[in-house]
Amino acid sequence: MPQPPRFPRRLAVTLATSALAIASGVVALTVAAPAQPAAAAPCTGYVALTYDDGPNPSTTTALLNALRSAGARATFFNMGQRVQQNAALARAQQQAGMWIGNHSWSHPHMTQLSQQQMTSEISQTQQAIQQATGTAPRLFRPPYGETNATLRSVQAQYGLTEVLWSVDSQDWNGASTAQIVQAANSLQNGGVILMHDGYQTTINAIPQIVANLSNRGLCPGMISPSTGRAVAPDGTNPPTNPPTNPPTNPPTGNPTTPPAGTAGCSATYRSTGSWGGGFQAEVTVTNTGNSALNGWTVRWTWPGGQTIGSLWNGQLTQSGSSVTVRNAGHNGSLQARQSTTFGFVGSGSAATPSVTCSSP
Repeated sequence: MPQPPRFPRRLAVTLATSALAIASGVVALTVAAPAQPAAAAPCTGYVALTYDDGPNPSTTTALLNALRSAGARATFFNMGQRVQQNAALARAQQQAGMWIGNHSWSHPHMTQLSQQQMTSEISQTQQAIQQATGTAPRLFRPPYGETNATLRSVQAQYGLTEVLWSVDSQDWNGASTAQIVQAANSLQNGGVILMHDGYQTTINAIPQIVANLSNRGLCPGMISPSTGRAVAPDGTNPPTNPPTNPPTNPPTGNPTTPPAGTAGCSATYRSTGSWGGGFQAEVTVTNTGNSALNGWTVRWTWPGGQTIGSLWNGQLTQSGSSVTVRNAGHNGSLQARQSTTFGFVGSGSAATPSVTCSSP
């Protein structure tokens, strides 16, 4: 997966900007009122606009105003030390109707840290954001998208859902405004686009991104803490025109209403992105029963030699084309109708295999 350049260069620029602002006195903020939905065609799906590495004294206010003008809301994955230095900007994000997530304290390569250091990066940021806004984040995006089982266990201790992305805008890599807009055009329902609070090109892209989404029946939404996918701002998914009456003969797979006291599971596979020689996907596991589920296993067979390189929120076993994923320690217990999601990055061409789920 493409990764942003090493962080310190951007950190030095922004910290220098912050120091100048602090030395000169109070930072003046002019931020519009909370974003309201734009008058457009009804939303048939939702995507998440996300901005990393803020708050940034040189761009956050302009970014918020651009989103407000477009009638869009977004999720800001803030760094703890920048929130501490720019608490008023973090409050401005919240007051403008945006959602705020945790993006670590200092933007390190988290997988190179000890578990104690990971905990410090996350806990300090939780505290800084809560002190600035009154609300602790429920979402965490690891810097550079680098994650592992140890980091996910620390996230779980703080009740955080890990959020990566399905589309990379490449704004960090010098993408022009037109290129950022073009990248956003590949967003699909539930998708998440990676952008950054620090580039004028990114700010300039907002009006066209929102207009293009609207033309496709898509609207900016929030990220669900349950699944890490984009949903409507009230936390629901758009209607899918369900039948007036339920079918009298449901499919013979997992029953829609299991017998009392039973637990079962279903699995849904979704591709979230692809590139030359690789792809990213996720599988959502749902307890379809009416009692607690204690453990689950998902299996499938690749059709064309694909392999998984890294997987999160599960335990992977691969044998040839056969794949088995068992629950991780933190997501094996699911209450009735509750869901959890694991994701992975694979090599080869993207595919949509048939997946099955079983429980003890």
